[in-house]
Amino acid sequence: MAETQKKIALEEHFMAPGFIEYFNRTAINISPELFGRALDALQDFGDRRLAAMDAAGVEKAVLSLSGPGVQAETDTPTATRRARECNNFLAEQIAAQPERYAGFAHLAMQDPAGAADELERCVRELGFSGAMINGQTNGAYLDDDRFSVFWERAADLGAPVYIHPYNSPDMPYMYHNHPELYGPLWSWTVETGNHALRLVFAGVFDRFPGAKLILGHMGETLPYQLWRFDSRWQIANRGARRLELSPSGYFRRNIWVTTAGVCSNEPLRCAIDALGAERVMFSIDYPFERAQEAADWFDAAPLSAEERRLVGGDNARRLLRL
Repeated sequence: MAETQKKIALEEHFMAPGFIEYFNRTAINISPELFGRALDALQDFGDRRLAAMDAAGVEKAVLSLSGPGVQAETDTPTATRRARECNNFLAEQIAAQPERYAGFAHLAMQDPAGAADELERCVRELGFSGAMINGQTNGAYLDDDRFSVFWERAADLGAPVYIHPYNSPDMPYMYHNHPELYGPLWSWTVETGNHALRLVFAGVFDRFPGAKLILGHMGETLPYQLWRFDSRWQIANRGARRLELSPSGYFRRNIWVTTAGVCSNEPLRCAIDALGAERVMFSIDYPFERAQEAADWFDAAPLSAEERRLVGGDNARRLLRL
């Protein structure tokens, strides 16, 4: 039997008071028989969550609001107020268990300058490790120049930004008559991977070379495609767009990935081999994945001792300054 390694997990979700109405917007993506069953676990910060962490060998969980949160809010003042309330609530939970919990800020990207200020407050005053943003905000993606003020602040703070899946702003016809594809099975991967590629090809990481991006789910399949991104960038219809590095260069300089929601050796080896062992981090996606299953898989995965140490916790400690 594989030895259980102490781990840090960093796509571990919670629910804050007043945010269930946003969470309910994902009901379209989930089987009606299953939707909502995770709510009790999401709202627990005590024995249930800690027991799952202990059984999985997770010494610290970096908590983030289960999406979409205020990314789905159309009123900017409401989004700003609720994001701050969420962050204050999370800070209280962390203060009660500081050895076991850390946090990602929840941000109202409707106001980019305000989001930058809130990120700074969360990092400097609340001790958070960065931010998690649940995809597009009212149709706006983070490559838009309006978010430059936010990326500049995040880079200055050294605060990683984790992009988490959510639905696209419209329903693409490619999912017509296939509701099973719209959600965690496939469309969230497409949407989040495309969001990350927008950042790369818009030159965000040229303008802000210190910016740090995290993607879950083994990088939303992108590590598998690095050679093709480099090759097809040369013939792409890119207009006046230029990059200082090859597309793969940004993945190896600015982007980290987690194992959240994927318990499989092949994509783990691909992510490590494509990006380097120092850019992959263990995560569970609690409570949407079983903590014990993720831990048992990782503890037995085909990794060297050094790779297991880095992916299991050392990379997260360094990147998130835990």
